[in-house]
Amino acid sequence: MNVDQHALAAQSLREAASSGAFIAPLRETYQQMTAEDAYAIQAINTAQQLKAGRRVVGRKIGLTSLAVQRQLGVDQPDFGALFDDMGYGDGEPVPATRLHQPKIEAEIAFVLGRDLAGENPGHAQVLAALDYAVPALEIVGSRIAGWNIRFVDTVADNASSGLYVLGGTPRSVRGLDLRLAGMALMRRGEPVSTGAGAACLGHPLNAVVWLARTMARLSCPLRAGDLVLSGALGPMVAVSPGDVFESHINGLGSVRAVFDNAQAGTR
Repeated sequence: MNVDQHALAAQSLREAASSGAFIAPLRETYQQMTAEDAYAIQAINTAQQLKAGRRVVGRKIGLTSLAVQRQLGVDQPDFGALFDDMGYGDGEPVPATRLHQPKIEAEIAFVLGRDLAGENPGHAQVLAALDYAVPALEIVGSRIAGWNIRFVDTVADNASSGLYVLGGTPRSVRGLDLRLAGMALMRRGEPVSTGAGAACLGHPLNAVVWLARTMARLSCPLRAGDLVLSGALGPMVAVSPGDVFESHINGLGSVRAVFDNAQAGTR
C-alpha cells in the first residue's frame, strides 16, 4: 500500500464509525495490505483524534489468547490507543450510540506509577512500574461489517477498540497470583464467560511486558499514569440493548457495565 491508500483506508474507518455504515474487510479492498500498513492506518486515525482534541491515556492489548492468534494466523498480540473519553466508571450508564457491533470481555487493567522508557524493559522493571490494578470490562467494537476480520483489519481499526469500564477499588499487585486469578462474567446474574489470568499470554504480566517492549521499540514508551488493558481472560460476549454485565476477578473484586436500551449500530 502507498501513502494515499493508507489515508483512504483510514478515512473509510472514520466514516464507518460516524455513520454506522460498516465497511468490507480492508484486507479485501487492499489485498497487499501488511501489518505495517495496518499500523500506519491506525496511526493516521490516532493523529486525527489528537487533532480533534482527544487525549491518549494508555493502550489496549488485543489477541492475547493463543487460540485466537492461531485463528487469525499470527504469533503475537496487537495494540491500540485508549482515549480519554472512552472510559466509564463502575455501573455508569454506557450509551448505545457510541457502540459499534459491541461485544464485551473481562480483563485486568493496570496503571503505571513510573515510566517504562528503557530500551527493552523486563518483567522485573514492569512489575516495579505498576502502581495498581483494577478489574475492567472492555467493550470492543468493529467498523468492519459482521466482524469479518483478520489481523490487519483489527490492527487498522485501532485493535477493534470501543469503550471500557473500570472498577473503582485499586489493588496493589503485590501478593496477587494473577496467573491463577479466576474470572466470571455474568449477564444479569447468569454466567456467560469464565476464565483466568493464564488465558492472557500465560500471565497478564507477559502481555504488559510485550506492550512495554513494543512501545519502547516504536519510540513511544509507556509513561507514569498510563492505563493498560492487558487482554481478555475469557471469551467475549455479544452485547444487546439494556444488558447489565458484572465481572468478578479473584483478588481484584468486581466491575459492572450497564447499557442503555437504545439500539447500537449494527449496519
